[in-house]
Amino acid sequence: GVLQRMEAITGIPMTNYESLQLVRYEVGQFYRRHHDYSDTMDETVGGHRILTFFMYLNHVEEGGGTKFEDLNYIAQPKRGSALIWPSVLDDEVDTLDEWTYHEALAVEKGIKFGA
Repeated sequence: GVLQRMEAITGIPMTNYESLQLVRYEVGQFYRRHHDYSDTMDETVGGHRILTFFMYLNHVEEGGGTKFEDLNYIAQPKRGSALIWPSVLDDEVDTLDEWTYHEALAVEKGIKFGA
C-alpha cells in the first residue's frame, strides 16, 4: 500500500509516521507560507517532523502548486507525484531547516486533492 511505498522511499519505519492528513483546495483557496517544524513536537513520542511527504492525488487544471520561495521552485500538482522535503537539518534534528518554508498557491481552475 501507500504507507509501505513511503517507507521504502524514505527508509523510515511507518511506526514513526504521523497520521495522513487529506487536503482539498477549491478555486481561490490556498495555504499561506509556513514551515512544518513545530516547537510543540519536542514533547511528543515521535519528536520533530524530520520530513514531509506530500502526495498529489489529482491533476489541477490551473494553479495549486507548492512554492518554495527560498529555493525558487514551484512544484505543479500532478496525479501520482509526490514531494519530500526536510523540516530539520540532517546533523541537527532539533534545528529548523530555513530553506523549506513553503506555501500552497491558490487553485485557479479545478480542485486540488493531496495527502
